[in-house]
Amino acid sequence: MRSFFSKKRMIPMIGLLLILTSCGGQQEEESESVSKRETQHKILAENLSIPWSIVKDGGDFYLTERTGGIVEIKEGRQAKVKVNLSKPLASQPEAGFMGLVPHPDFKENQQAFAYYTYNAEDGTPYNRVVVLKRSGDAWDETRVLLDKIPSGAQYHHGGRLKIGPDGKLYITTGDATQEEKAQELSFLGGKILRINLDGSIPDDNPFADSPVYTYGHRNPQGLAWNEAGKLYGTEHGPNGYDEVNLIVAGKNYGWPEITGDEKAEGMVSPLAHSGEPSWAPSGADFWNDKLVFAALGGQSVKLFDPGTKEVKTLIKGFGRIRDVLVEGDTLYFVSNNTDGRGLPKENDDKLYQVDMNSLTLEE
Repeated sequence: MRSFFSKKRMIPMIGLLLILTSCGGQQEEESESVSKRETQHKILAENLSIPWSIVKDGGDFYLTERTGGIVEIKEGRQAKVKVNLSKPLASQPEAGFMGLVPHPDFKENQQAFAYYTYNAEDGTPYNRVVVLKRSGDAWDETRVLLDKIPSGAQYHHGGRLKIGPDGKLYITTGDATQEEKAQELSFLGGKILRINLDGSIPDDNPFADSPVYTYGHRNPQGLAWNEAGKLYGTEHGPNGYDEVNLIVAGKNYGWPEITGDEKAEGMVSPLAHSGEPSWAPSGADFWNDKLVFAALGGQSVKLFDPGTKEVKTLIKGFGRIRDVLVEGDTLYFVSNNTDGRGLPKENDDKLYQVDMNSLTLEE
């Protein structure tokens, strides 16, 4: 239920619906069999190029595209806005322009934090976290907060950014297929990182002078806090065995030493895992104390109940899903069928809106 922005900035649900119904053709209603009943949904944006993150401020949406743009949807009008980065964007599989989260004072300073993969002068790819500023007809990179995040392989970049209830910036990083190094605290891959909004290291981080918050991760891509302030994460496993974890500062989540139901001293086993086949989980949010998360390989939106530890299918039939955002009882999700692994439908990819109360869970 937590938005990317403070609840003070959320518009009432009735007002939101009025905005959405006035948006014209991109709000076209469709129906598609996704469970025991047909679910009514609205299309808010289409023809997106490998979308990655959904951000919402009042009635405005900002969607990152892995190919390098930010799509803005304001008053029902969709426009792709150029992003001027200080380094060339990398084009390796799974690399590119990924996480985005606005500064808490976005209304005033027009700043946001972003995560992208670039190629260094010697051709080595890295990931970095930067500050962007919206001005004129573009977004401009103005400052680097964290650099040289490992990206030495084609896969496992992580890439999710969230600002927690504590006002800190949280960053997920993949192991860059250097599995053993996920256990090394000096290696920034295979971690969840935590920094201050100015790029400095919080005094209460679990490891002195280090941005590392948790370690032993393979490729985490989802972060969400429940109403009690507990942090949950979703993570890609090896050939299945994807995870939902309760994230606690300083803990070791076991990769590559343990997966699935395996246990080891000093390592945390997941609350739930996919077994086989894979979910390939990505973005996450909370609704009614349950974790809602996108599933790429599972081609669905899933619902995890922390009480029962059960994972059920909330939505399917839209292909690969990269990110979700919940506001009140409204779910927004974005498909990712143009990423080279899906089967794009007409005008894919798209941003959808669904009423959560209209859905029926599947086992």
